[in-house]
Amino acid sequence: MIDVARQPLQGVKVLDLGRALAGPLCSLMLGDLGADIIKIEPPGLGDDSRAWPPFQNGESTYFVSANRNKRSIVLDLGKEEGRDVFRKMVTSADVVVENYRHGVMDRWGIGYEALRAINPKLIYCAITGFGRSGPYATKPATDIYMQAFGGLMSVTGEVDGGPVRTGVSICDLTAGMFASLGIMAALQARNITGTGQLVDTSLLDGQVAYLSYLLTAFGATNDVPGKSGSGHPSVVPYQAFEASDGWVSLAAFNDRIWQRAAKAMGLENLISNPLYATNVDRVKNRGTLIPIMQECFLTKSVQEWVTIMEKNDVPLAPVNTVEEVMKHPQVRHREMIQEIEHPYAGTFSVFGFPMKLSDTPCTYRYPPPALGQHSEEILEEFGFSDQEIEELGRKAVVSAPGKQV
Repeated sequence: MIDVARQPLQGVKVLDLGRALAGPLCSLMLGDLGADIIKIEPPGLGDDSRAWPPFQNGESTYFVSANRNKRSIVLDLGKEEGRDVFRKMVTSADVVVENYRHGVMDRWGIGYEALRAINPKLIYCAITGFGRSGPYATKPATDIYMQAFGGLMSVTGEVDGGPVRTGVSICDLTAGMFASLGIMAALQARNITGTGQLVDTSLLDGQVAYLSYLLTAFGATNDVPGKSGSGHPSVVPYQAFEASDGWVSLAAFNDRIWQRAAKAMGLENLISNPLYATNVDRVKNRGTLIPIMQECFLTKSVQEWVTIMEKNDVPLAPVNTVEEVMKHPQVRHREMIQEIEHPYAGTFSVFGFPMKLSDTPCTYRYPPPALGQHSEEILEEFGFSDQEIEELGRKAVVSAPGKQV
């Protein structure tokens, strides 16, 4: 049985103002590691993603995917009374996470400097489109905007096709992951210094970091990276091929694996061909090599190729659908699909925590909350009296599902 008291972030209290994906993904990571995540949502619909389809029994599957291990309070930060409630909560909080457009929190009087004055130990994490400094600091950005602006779209898609968005909101997800890493580093620094600090990251920062080896290659060669389809600019063959009944993905990332793959495919003659002898040669001559390999791959089924390549110690994978991934025994063994019971919408399948800690593993303590589900209990925990709670409800500063608290 997991000892919840031994989780890495046990006792860390997080005020989560995150919306949509980047902020919520950040706080989900912290919550899975034991932090107490208090999700502060605006009146009305709450987090924008609550309204995004598809739905299960009226609950957004998008929202559910990023909001487990959280408690929800509806708090109107547009009212001074709401901001006063928030300031009181900050006095005993460890972390604030927000992904508003830069400047919004400052205009409300609850930005980093204002909150640090209230609680010097506070760690304030701001996730923005472009960061909190520079000429673009106040500009908004969304995931698809940043996939375009940050260069990802220019290298995604077929060689002769137009720019393509990645299948998931990778810029949002990347920003959320970097934010959670920054918060954990700041928590460790606080153990040393006794004070909190600002964690400033953005969709742009994360996306530029993920350009990785493409940036280095351009700096060295001045050749602008372009689209490679499913292929790789630096390794050949390293891409998807069509089989007789589906698709496979081959990763011959060194000459030894290339030679084993060619033999397994019955293309031994290519090994001695000087055009394809080394990876540098194959990258240079991919235009003639890939069609030969593609023609060969069409002669057998996906499973036949998987079996052949496994016998020859060649990394080749079927291109699985999401359904096939969710049902795969390895995925299930790694507990990467979790079943969570929602308060009223039934059972949802969500991704599991992707890091396994042997002594202090993550836990799934709370299902994604209904809007304002925990408003009253949260206020009580922060020292608000019954009379104060009733007055806040009367003024619609705080609310719970379907009623004022």
